[in-house]
Amino acid sequence: MRKRFAAKAVAMMVISAGLACSAIAQSAGQDVKDAGTDTKKAAEKTGSAVKHGAVKAYDKTKEGADVAAHKTAEGTKTAATATKNGTVKAYDKTKEGTETAADKTKEGTETAAHKTEHATKTAAHKTESGTKTAYHSTKKATGNTVRKAEGKPTTTTGDASGAPTSAPK
Repeated sequence: MRKRFAAKAVAMMVISAGLACSAIAQSAGQDVKDAGTDTKKAAEKTGSAVKHGAVKAYDKTKEGADVAAHKTAEGTKTAATATKNGTVKAYDKTKEGTETAADKTKEGTETAAHKTEHATKTAAHKTESGTKTAYHSTKKATGNTVRKAEGKPTTTTGDASGAPTSAPK
């Protein structure tokens, strides 16, 4: 009887274990189903969040690009105005410098012309004076040479003909 009781006990344990496994299997299946549903919901939430973030990032990027374009246009206009003003100022300064240089060149040229004229007149006067002196000296020497050839005494002074104006020495 003991063997029978043991066999019945083992059978009961097998049946109990089978029922327990069946219940566990049903519970595990439901858990897997629930996990799938939870995963699906989480994926949908994540997708929605990513989409919302991407749209928000796009909007912010577009807004930043618009602001940058506006600032660039504004900066370009400012730079163009500053360049124009600088160019006009440089033109005025260049014109002023050119006029000043032209005036100074004109003054320098006039001064140089005046000095050249004065120097030329002085040189001409000295040349004329030197030429007259040379002429008279040459004439006197020629006269003395002629007098010497004639056997007459030479003069240290005299007129252009070589004739003495004072007694010879």
